[in-house]
Amino acid sequence: MTLMTYSDPSDAYTDLSLELSRLVGVATAKSVAKALEISTVGEMLHQFPRRYLARGDLTDLNQLPVDEEVTILARVVGLSTRYMQTRKGTISDVVITDNSGRPSSLKISFFNGFKAQKELQPGVLAMFSGKVSLYGGSKSLTNPGYVLLPDDELAEHEVEVQAAKPVPIYPATAKFPSWKTEDVISALLPALDLGRVPDPVPAKFAAREKLMPLWEAYELIHKPTTMEDFPRARKRFRYQEALALQTSLAQKRFEAVHQDATGRPLRDGGLLEAFDAQLPYTLTGGQREIGDLIATEVTAGHPMHRLLQGEVGSGKTVIALRAMLQVIDAGGQAAFLAPTEVLAAQHLHSISALLGSLGAGPLLGGPNATALTLLTGSLPVAARKKAMLAAASGEAGIVIGTHALLSDHVQFADLGLIVVDEQHRFGVEQRDSLRSKALKPPHLLVMTATPIPRTVAMTVFGDLEVSELTELPAGRAPISTHVAPLAEHPSWEGRVWERTREEVDAGHQVYVVCPKIGEEPGEGPGPDHGPGPAPGSGEERSMAAVLDVVQYLRGVPALAGTRIQALHGRLDTGDKQGTMAEFAAGDIDVLVSTTVIEVGVDVHNATLMVILDADRFGMSQLHQLRGRVGRGGHPGTCLLVTSLEPGHPSRKRLAAVAATIDGFVLAREDLELRREGDILGARQSGGRTGLRMLSVLRDGDLIERARADATEIVGADPLLEFHPALKLEIETYVTEKNEAFLERG
Repeated sequence: MTLMTYSDPSDAYTDLSLELSRLVGVATAKSVAKALEISTVGEMLHQFPRRYLARGDLTDLNQLPVDEEVTILARVVGLSTRYMQTRKGTISDVVITDNSGRPSSLKISFFNGFKAQKELQPGVLAMFSGKVSLYGGSKSLTNPGYVLLPDDELAEHEVEVQAAKPVPIYPATAKFPSWKTEDVISALLPALDLGRVPDPVPAKFAAREKLMPLWEAYELIHKPTTMEDFPRARKRFRYQEALALQTSLAQKRFEAVHQDATGRPLRDGGLLEAFDAQLPYTLTGGQREIGDLIATEVTAGHPMHRLLQGEVGSGKTVIALRAMLQVIDAGGQAAFLAPTEVLAAQHLHSISALLGSLGAGPLLGGPNATALTLLTGSLPVAARKKAMLAAASGEAGIVIGTHALLSDHVQFADLGLIVVDEQHRFGVEQRDSLRSKALKPPHLLVMTATPIPRTVAMTVFGDLEVSELTELPAGRAPISTHVAPLAEHPSWEGRVWERTREEVDAGHQVYVVCPKIGEEPGEGPGPDHGPGPAPGSGEERSMAAVLDVVQYLRGVPALAGTRIQALHGRLDTGDKQGTMAEFAAGDIDVLVSTTVIEVGVDVHNATLMVILDADRFGMSQLHQLRGRVGRGGHPGTCLLVTSLEPGHPSRKRLAAVAATIDGFVLAREDLELRREGDILGARQSGGRTGLRMLSVLRDGDLIERARADATEIVGADPLLEFHPALKLEIETYVTEKNEAFLERG
């Protein structure tokens, strides 16, 4: 293969690494650093516009999202000023329109807005930046930033030129609107020799992708002359960003593949074979296929790095357990890392049940048996020491635990496999801390029940190979999900509790999930009317709280005589485990809980879940929660209770969850309904985000091409010695913050 070479890295254009204050002044640089966390010229140059407005196309005011920072282009049609009644000063109400002909005006209020009162006269064209709020059922802005735009006061020719130029809209904060960023960029561009910036994209890939020259892309991304200019510039930076991210990840994969690991081959007549022989059900085709793949990778002499994702109840634990038994057969140990003590205890219970006597140790279970142990932070000292000794001596083949496994005092005799459950709960450093306890780099299996679209997985989990379980095991009943909108139907609250009683009378059990714990008894007033104020009462609705809801439900006539208990994170470990054991044994009818039951909790008799203030939860979290019911062959039902008014953006999320039980479809809809940054860990506005130009949904094909290109580059040049510009791009813009975002999971 012919290496694609660049000039020596010392020839790189150094102006991009300059402190921003060198070119725009100390005061401006300080305000940029405070608002956007940007300190260098290059970082500022890569603060790309989020979108562009054509000056003739005013913003559709009917489409403005509530509770979000927006930048809008509109024309003033009205202005009125009045004195405030309760305090000194005036309120100026400015009415703006999008000229659509539809009833789509918006009121903007300025308190003591003397400047606005003077400048925002009817007919003025202006850009406004602020947070959209609902007041009296109508959208409004209060004290937004604004800037007047050139319009009819210019000479005729200049008006035509200005009207043709798109208006760039940059990521903004409340104190640093889009046009301030534009002013800083306008000061930077003339001071830079962009033609000297080395191109990080190898020439053959740039030619294949038909990318414009880098210097031209910088100009047209920030200062497009027409609406046709910036899409070509965006195309260049999307591929450039994808290549940098994927090359960084390809380097990690290359490093992993070339590490020396202990292969753990399959053994005839061993523990795994005995386990398979006693398994009371047949593995699905997907479980067998992925299990065979993992078995092959664990046998190899370099560490496996695999992400296994699948729906709640799809059988990931059995696949992980079979991999752990293979490692034990080959003389190693397995560590199973869970995010909470409740979940760790649940995994111990479920794995012990699956193993039966094979998990009782050689003394009781025979020569092929192994021992399990639990290690959590709340264990009594004696039990903790016993568990640590079992891990260090090799007596325990499987060690299940929480963050306590990461302690410096915890050692293993021969750690061969790490299984991480719900990867998004752990950081990279925690994962690496556990890996460091092995004699050689161990194999790694990461599991998640939060489905992730393929292109998202390729970006966020790019250092892992991805497998998906898409079929549910036999015996899993369907889950029906319904929205209970109390704003339109206040009487449905009573029906929710009647429905709860029906399940209890049928011999089943019910979860009631709340978004918060609430105050301890005596700390504050208890509820006198249920989980929240009645819809339309004018009261501000507080979130449903476990402690309040338990007291309320014990007084609901429909639930008289039922056994209602609370579960939440403030309980000590013994109480939490005891409550879960009682619920699993059928001694509790209604469990009122926070999201501690979100993952892993497995009670087959639970058939109904009521989620109060469901709009307070994310779509993936709602999907996880409802997976707790319908696990014992009985059909499951999930009721999403909300008091939000119709038309609120969060109602769309609830409707989407109710419309599908396919987690992968839901994950994609979640990305489309929300900004990708929310899911991927980036901030909504301002500052540097995880992805600048790239969209993991829209740019899926591009990401796949960039991944293949990155693999080719790293395969021939692992340290990027012959690709210094690409190496510089990664070092500069794949920051520590973004690496955490990439690997966080």
